[in-house]
Amino acid sequence: MAQAIPNILVVEDDRETRSLIAKYLRNNACNVATAADGREMARAMTDRRVDLLILDVMLPGEDGLSLCRKVRAQSQTPIIMLTARGEDVDRILGLEMGADDYLAKPFNPRELLARINAVLRRQAIAFTASATEGATALAFAGWRIDFRLRELRNPEGAHVAMTSAEFDLLRTFCERPGRVLSRDSLLDLTQGRNAGSFERSIDVLVSRIRRKIEADPQAATMIKTVRSGGYMFTPRVEPSVEAMTAAGH
Repeated sequence: MAQAIPNILVVEDDRETRSLIAKYLRNNACNVATAADGREMARAMTDRRVDLLILDVMLPGEDGLSLCRKVRAQSQTPIIMLTARGEDVDRILGLEMGADDYLAKPFNPRELLARINAVLRRQAIAFTASATEGATALAFAGWRIDFRLRELRNPEGAHVAMTSAEFDLLRTFCERPGRVLSRDSLLDLTQGRNAGSFERSIDVLVSRIRRKIEADPQAATMIKTVRSGGYMFTPRVEPSVEAMTAAGH
């Protein structure tokens, strides 16, 4: 599924810096609006959806720290603070006001983009976790995994046999979509540190699960291998409609 283009608002009083940031982000698949102070920021946030706010600390009128606190009191819009001052106390103040990240000037635009992507990924993961927390069954790509019955059903509704270890690993993936999970962490989350556990056992289980859920296990698209990282479960995961309907009866 294609990832939505993020709407980013850059609040920076220096025209050259503001223009450079906006140009770089637009060249890297971002929708960008700009503002020079708090009043322009407020208008921009009223006029459009803002997925992430880049906020300079040193602004004319109300400063960035105060603006950050106000935004955080009203919404969970991710905020990255910018400042010419790199002292720890300023960084800590920004984070205490509710900023998600902090970048000292001068900075490489590539680092800013990397931080934007990291913050947006964390937010997406948190949103998925909150949406699926407490669910007794989850759905992904037409499949349905039921935690109470410990069963997996394919898009046609047919039961797919799984071992207990396979089920536990697939459940772990479904509860953490879009995250790179190392073999080590997968062991901890599924089997624990018992005497018989070893990292390569995860590879064996992944191979078995792929044969059951992937259209082409040799070119897997749902459980992707991340070089030197581990594995990532790529489908969108949401609470099963059947489970929610049953809970309502």
